[in-house]
Amino acid sequence: MNAYLFPGQGAQFPGMGKDLFDASVEAKKRFERANEILGFDITEIMFGEDAEALKQTQVTQPAIFLHSVILSEVMGSRFKPDCVAGHSLGEFSALVAAKALSFEDGLQLVHQRALAMQAACDEIPGTMAAVLGLEDHIIEEICQSTPGIVVAANYNCPGQLVISGEKKAIDLACESLKEAGARRALPLPVGGAFHSPLMEPAKKELAQAIESKPLVSPICPVYQNVVASGVRNADEIKKNLIAQLTAPVRWTQSIEKMLADGTTHFTEVGPGKVLQGLVKKIDRSSETSSGTIE
Repeated sequence: MNAYLFPGQGAQFPGMGKDLFDASVEAKKRFERANEILGFDITEIMFGEDAEALKQTQVTQPAIFLHSVILSEVMGSRFKPDCVAGHSLGEFSALVAAKALSFEDGLQLVHQRALAMQAACDEIPGTMAAVLGLEDHIIEEICQSTPGIVVAANYNCPGQLVISGEKKAIDLACESLKEAGARRALPLPVGGAFHSPLMEPAKKELAQAIESKPLVSPICPVYQNVVASGVRNADEIKKNLIAQLTAPVRWTQSIEKMLADGTTHFTEVGPGKVLQGLVKKIDRSSETSSGTIE
């Protein structure tokens, strides 16, 4: 079985997508349509060299979405998924690639998601921290016993978990995690507390947008972050997509479930190779590759 994986925020790089734009007339049309939908020239930022401009959430999220979705299209006949999954933002790319959501609706939702998340960050400042070398249950227990809001946010692979919440609570938790034996407990340079209760204002706003878009059953199961299992029911997909903003990304569990369900090869569709690295840390024997232009 072949799984196709779609990356999330952090995979961006200056110049991303230019090869796709140059390779295909259809890809060029998609990028030009994206500029119209977004109301600004995202291709100028993506194809340029200004890494700081590309780091802005309202640019980063649609940029990664566009790179991933357009790449899945220009892969042509080699894009044959038995199942798909996306890491956080990547779940929207996966849904469009699996024909559950239209390109236009997917891009609009990603843009609204980015703006809503930025607004929530401005309203309630928060941060995230990477914790390495400690078992998940120990991290969960320390988060629960730390005063303030701090939760497990990204289960990336065994020994790598990201926590999210209020800055003071994150700092306290990091101290406790180091005392408990964590190899590293390091605050990340991010704009807010993603996948935590601090994203509740963004979740309410995004819920209305998601409910307003038509979503149909995908061509293959979508392993969603919230439930870490393959979903094909459109109503269930919507519910999980809304829950995702305040719930943890269960990436380790999603890959483990894909493996248990018979997946043998994972292809990363989008910028970078982060997800391939995580898959290898979850299961060394799995085959991985990058999606390429046909």
